[in-house]
Order: sequence, then structure tokens, then C-alpha cells
Amino acid sequence: MMANQQRTNSGMEWRWIYLALLLSAVSPTSGTETSDDEWWQRTVFYQIYPRSFMDSNGDGVGDLRGITSRLEHLKDAGIGATWLSPIFLSPMVDFGYDITDYTAIQPEYGTMEDFEALLAEANRLGIKIILDFVPNHTSDQCEWFQRSVAREDPYTDYYVWHDGRVDPSSGNGTRLPPNNWQSVFYGSAWTLHPVRGQYYLHQFTAQQPDLNFRNPAVVEEMREVLRFWLRKGVAGFRIDAVNHLFEVEGFPDEPETGTDRDPLSYGFTHHIYTKDLLEDYDMVYGWRKLLDDWTREYGGDSRIIMTEAYANITFTMKYYRSGEDTQPRQGSHMPFNFLLITDLSRDSTAQDFVYTINKWLTYMPRQGATANWVLGNHDQPRVGTRYGAERIDAIHTLLLTLPGIAVTYYGEEIGMLDNPDAISSNGQGDSVTGGGGDAFIVFSRDPERTPFQWDDTVKAGFSTGPTTWLPVHPNYRHLNLAAEKRSNRSHYKTYQALVRLRAHETFRKGSIQLVPYSDSIIVYAREHQHADTFVVVINLAGGADRTVDLLSVFPRLSSELTVASCGSVSNYRTGDIVETAAVVVGAYDGLVLQSAPVTSRDRDAMPSTNLAVLWRTVKDAAVIASIIIALGSSYYGLQPWQTIGKWTARGSLKK
Repeated sequence: MMANQQRTNSGMEWRWIYLALLLSAVSPTSGTETSDDEWWQRTVFYQIYPRSFMDSNGDGVGDLRGITSRLEHLKDAGIGATWLSPIFLSPMVDFGYDITDYTAIQPEYGTMEDFEALLAEANRLGIKIILDFVPNHTSDQCEWFQRSVAREDPYTDYYVWHDGRVDPSSGNGTRLPPNNWQSVFYGSAWTLHPVRGQYYLHQFTAQQPDLNFRNPAVVEEMREVLRFWLRKGVAGFRIDAVNHLFEVEGFPDEPETGTDRDPLSYGFTHHIYTKDLLEDYDMVYGWRKLLDDWTREYGGDSRIIMTEAYANITFTMKYYRSGEDTQPRQGSHMPFNFLLITDLSRDSTAQDFVYTINKWLTYMPRQGATANWVLGNHDQPRVGTRYGAERIDAIHTLLLTLPGIAVTYYGEEIGMLDNPDAISSNGQGDSVTGGGGDAFIVFSRDPERTPFQWDDTVKAGFSTGPTTWLPVHPNYRHLNLAAEKRSNRSHYKTYQALVRLRAHETFRKGSIQLVPYSDSIIVYAREHQHADTFVVVINLAGGADRTVDLLSVFPRLSSELTVASCGSVSNYRTGDIVETAAVVVGAYDGLVLQSAPVTSRDRDAMPSTNLAVLWRTVKDAAVIASIIIALGSSYYGLQPWQTIGKWTARGSLKK
């Protein structure tokens, strides 16, 4: 009898250990808790596309004074920092990503005095200003390029020039581009300049010649640009297209992919000589040192770097720092994590989400690094368009309760959608990837760049002028900030509540255990020692309600939980009490449930498992799980690199 009882207890213990192993395997604990607690680690970042945020003078184009007048909205939403898409002098071929002067303001956006006033108001409200830094290329109208064309010292080699190669089929010495490199925006990456008589490199449009970062004078020019804006008082920089800075010397042909037969398409070759070179990382490490040195010399909060590179995860992680040396060189505070954009869609399952989230947490350095989650930007379809309007609250629940930093694109907080009819009849739209016709919806970036919908007045409160640079989405009459602020429940009210909630210590510093409860339901626990435990439940599916037994997944929870946040059409209200073993989840709902810390009485009530052994097992299993995930385990029977349609294809777009 005693032997049988011992076997029974032993069986119970192993079932608990097996469950711990399972939880650990599907969700390794994130390495997000650090000794630091800096401003950038605990805030929400908000991207403003200046042309589309607020027009102050009625010309139909957003401007700096308009942004200043609406900064109170960011404060109200709980935003702590905003990065502005380029505001510098530009001919606007690529809407500011073709820069003529890095230290001058584009006139349609205002003046330097307007920018300084914006900074002053942002400081008053406690909002940091981050500027877009575009170092890879300038405009072909830039003085540097014009003087380089004329071979004037010291600008002769400021850009990448090449004589080209002789056409072997021609007997008259006709020259061809130096190699088979393509532009991101289609066509050869080389253009013959008739004045200089050489080809110049442009990895983007022909009006965006690449700077030559192998020239120390160019490196110093860019460092001085950073110093100029640091003197103005900005809090940091988002560095555009950073993985294109360097090219292999000698300019060899790149190997063909074999999957795209068009030699002018960017997919024709593997870009092993034009992207993700080691020198790219070294340049970022150097810029980080410049910012750190500035902070040490002048005091104040840390100045930060955010880097944009559409690259595989191994390459992306290199931006954090230079390997595992005892004294690694520090790099980007935030290498932008685009996995929620490039790897997931409205057709993704709960298993896909769990795999994708764990992928970043697994590859991220264990110490001294903070995760980040980017849900949208000016090059990608909006959340409601990409995932479905019915999932907006659920996806925001995910974004704002994951460990690390959240980045929001303007208008997402109110659930703005792409406007597929945003084809500008006056030619002000996206000339780089647009052009009208059937291809427009797939390639143009105009649909996600339409004016912010402030209220239901003419032009959605964005402008008092007769026209706007892009048409306002016609749904503004019912989908606008003013209406959502008046409503008891709305996308904006849900977003606000989630931003407030993520200030809790558990969300800022706690661990995460992430589980696909079913094909359509994601559940995860956020825990922190001596603080409340939270459980997030996200239902990706519509239809009938679903019942979730959270105790079967997280057996340490109390028998009842309190609703801390829910979607705008949820059956629940904040403060409702739910049974942990039978949480009824409605269609497309996102719930955040709160539980008190485990007490000694709770521990006594648990099965007779040695807790120290149990959680040591969990910790060890997390390491095993990390290795499995890193090797591309088929644990879930997933195809993690599956194609997700046009959104994945667009993931390669710059900026």
C-alpha cells in the first residue's frame, strides 16, 4: 500500500515536471530583465509621417507646426517618444528619403524655428524627439553630388563611381554597367552620368546616389550631421536602410537566385555583395559610441539609435553589439524587429505567432539587450488591413503586452485602414512604387500614408484647405479620434488602457511563457518576482465563443482572475472576475487577466512537487527549447518561412 502511494506521488511529480518542460519548450523565458531601466526601455515609440499628421496652413500637406499643435494627443495616448520621417531639404522624389541638405528643413514642412518650437513643446510634455537619419544616399540635387560630378576636391570620391565595362558585342567601345546589381525599386543599380562620363551606384532610385563610406571624409560628414542635431536637442536617430551602406570592393556580379528570371528585378540575385556586410555593423558601433560619448560629456538621458534593416534574424541581431566578447562594442538600442510584419498575416495560426515571437526572443542576446516589436510603418499595410479590422484590438493587445519596446505607426491607435483609392490625381503620390493600374494596390505605399483622421469635419480635421496631398479615407466620418474619445469603448480607449497597463513592473521587466492553446488561441503568462502575474489570451478567430482552461496551462494561477483589459467589443468589462479554469473568450477578443503573486498558502496547496526542482527544470529546459527553435525545429509541424503573399514580398522595401 505504501509503495503504491509513493508511486502515485511520484507520478504526480513527473506530470508537473513534464508540464513545466512543455511550457518551457514552447516559450523560453525572455532575457529582458536588465539592471538598467532607461527611458527608451519603458516607453512607447510613435512614428509620425509628417506629410500626413496635421496641416497647419491649409496647403494640404502636414507640417511641423501641425505636429506641434497635436503633441497633446501623444501625451494623452501615453506615448513617450516619437520619430519623424525625414523633414530635411529634399526634391521629394522619395518623399524626403532623397536629401539635398541634412541640416536644413524642407520648406513645405516649415523652418528651423518651427522645429525648435516643436522640440520645446515636446520637452514640456515629456516627449522625446527622434529624427530619421538617411546616410546611405543623398539626392542627386545635393551639392556634394553636383561637385562630385564635376570632380571637385574633396568631393570627387564622395559617391561610388565606375567606368563600366565594355560591351563585348559592340565594336565601337560601348560601355555597360559594371555588374548585374539591381536597384531595390527595379532596374540596374547603375546609371551613366553624361557629364562625368562614369556610372554611379544607386541601390534605390536613380535620383538617390549612394555615398562612398570607404571615404573617411564621408564618414566624418555623417558624424557631423549627427552632432548638428544633437546640439539641437534631439534624443536620437532612426537609421534608414543601414544594411546597404557598404558594397564589396571590386564590384563582382552577384549570384543568381534562380527563382526570378527578370534580370532587372531585385529578386534576380542574392545580394551578398551589397547588403549586410561587416562594415555596416562597424559603422553602427561607431555611431553608438558617438552618442554615448555625447551623453557622457553633456549629461541628460541617453541618446539612442534605432536601426532599420530588412535582413535575416542572424544578421539583424548583430546590430545589438559585436558578439560575445568580454567587452563587446555596443550598437543599436533597437534593431527594428519586423517579424510581426514580414512573417505573419491574417491567415497565421496561433502556432505561427508563438513560433515568430519566440524566434526573436531566442536569438536576442541574453544580457544587455531589449526586445522590440514593430507593428507597422509607412512602407507596410496598416494593421487592420493586414490582419483584418476585426483583429485590431487583439493585435494591439499582443503588441503592448510583449516584453520590451512597442512601436506604433500614426493612426494605428484609432484603427485607421489603408485607403486603396489613394491614387493622387495631382501627381503628389508615391512615384517610386506607384504608377496606377492593378500594380498600384500591390506596390504603392500611398494607401497607408493617408491623412490622420482627427474628427468628422471636412478633411477629417487634418487640413482647412480645399485638397490634401493624399485623399482622406472616406470612413473618417465614423472612424476618427474625436468619436473614439467620446465613446465609452473604442480602439483608442483600448489602446490607452493597454499603454497604461504596460507601465506595470511585470510587463516592463517580467518573464514570458507563451503557448498556442489551440490553432486560433494564444495564451501567455507575464510574471515578475513579488509582483502581480498577468495572463494574456488572444483569440484570432471569429464565430462562437471559446472556453479556455488556463489552469491546465499555468497551474500556479489562482482560481479566479480579474479582467485588466479587453477589446472594444468584448463581452467583458475591466474589473470583471473570471474563473481561471473556464475563461469564455469571444470572437477576436484580446484579454489581459490579472492575478496576485503566489503566496505561501498557494504554494502549500500545490501538489507535493519540489518547487525548486520544478523551476530549475523549467530554466534548463528553456535552454534546450532555444536550441530547438534556433535550429528550425518542426516541433509544431510549422513551415516558419512560408510565403504570406504580397505582404512578405513588400518586406524587402526600404525605409
